Amino acid sequence: MTRRLLCLLLFGFGACGILPASAQVNMPDPSLIHGKAIPAPELANGTVTVRVVREAIGNNLQGQTVRMTTGSASRSGTTDELGRAEFPNLVGGVEGHAEVTVDGERLVSDPFQVPTSGGLRVILVAGLQQAAAKRAQQAAAEAAAPAVKGTVVLGAGTRILMEFRNDSLQVFYILNIVNSARNRVDIGGPLILDLPKGAGGASALDGSAPATVVGDRVTVQGPFNSGETSVQVGFTLRYDQADTTIQQKWPVAVEQVAVAIERVGGIALASTQFSNVSEVRANDGTPYFLGNGPALPAGGTLTMQLSNLPVHSSTPRYVGLALAGGVFALGAWLAFTGQSRDEDSRRTLAHRRDVLLGELAQLEQRRRADGLDARAAARHEKLIVELEQIYRALDASYTGPRGGGEGLAA
Repeated sequence: MTRRLLCLLLFGFGACGILPASAQVNMPDPSLIHGKAIPAPELANGTVTVRVVREAIGNNLQGQTVRMTTGSASRSGTTDELGRAEFPNLVGGVEGHAEVTVDGERLVSDPFQVPTSGGLRVILVAGLQQAAAKRAQQAAAEAAAPAVKGTVVLGAGTRILMEFRNDSLQVFYILNIVNSARNRVDIGGPLILDLPKGAGGASALDGSAPATVVGDRVTVQGPFNSGETSVQVGFTLRYDQADTTIQQKWPVAVEQVAVAIERVGGIALASTQFSNVSEVRANDGTPYFLGNGPALPAGGTLTMQLSNLPVHSSTPRYVGLALAGGVFALGAWLAFTGQSRDEDSRRTLAHRRDVLLGELAQLEQRRRADGLDARAAARHEKLIVELEQIYRALDASYTGPRGGGEGLAA
């Protein structure tokens, strides 16, 4: 998992630099960000800030002594009213860590490397165990109480990220299921989300709430606890044309649409349901197109158009296949001698081969010009299979004399 994706899953678009400053950003779970070093290119080179809070972001702890260790050097700083201690002018490229003791509880960050360009932000959260115990007690009380009939929504933290990896389009859904009631809510069954056409290899990501993913269907069992339930799913989106349309039907209402796609080449993102599409950059400099839109009702469908996607033509594969078949046939012709052959059968196979190659050439022209619909694509694959069979039959049936070229399969 890339650092950028980890940042997205933990913090959302905004904290990773993939949202305008005016966009709404939900606060992350403090247990997920405790001790993590997040790149901060806006800071001066070699600067690390350490923020100390209690149980939740915003509960800042002032006057705490933070120790910063980089290599064999050690420095101390005191947190200000924002709970933050700043350590400038650290040596870049050196491994370090930060630590603080709050009411007898020692908090230590994960090891990090001081960047030579920009800085890092670290958050240390005190009282996580106490907070977890409170949540567990609250969850137990909620679990013991009977669920009430109600609804859930996909909150503003719901987002879609698309990135390219090894020439394939990887899609990540971060579903923020929100139950605004004080009790568990029974929505009348599980929450079922069918992924868009072309989705393959779908699975729940590490850190996701329990969800069952079978094929292109995601199932989240209820009842749903009060508050937020985060489900994270990744899949590969298959496409064979430079322009494609993605349609996602939502089983429950979506409070806000947020979609980001990595900008590669001349790719474009559009939807009539976006209020705006802007170009932004993640903290690591990766460019994205970001589409934002208003709420969608339960059963509503988000329709997006992706244009100028990178597509690798399959024509070389088929040309190579035909050449390989010809070379193989030549080898068979040279290898098998002294046997009779059935000229009528070979002429029929050769004629059929020529007809199929002509039809294949026409389909290839259509593919390059306008693409193929499902029926034509299926015919395309069938032609390849039949041609392979014909070449094998020609190879097996020919046992003519050496030399010359009459009756050559390819």
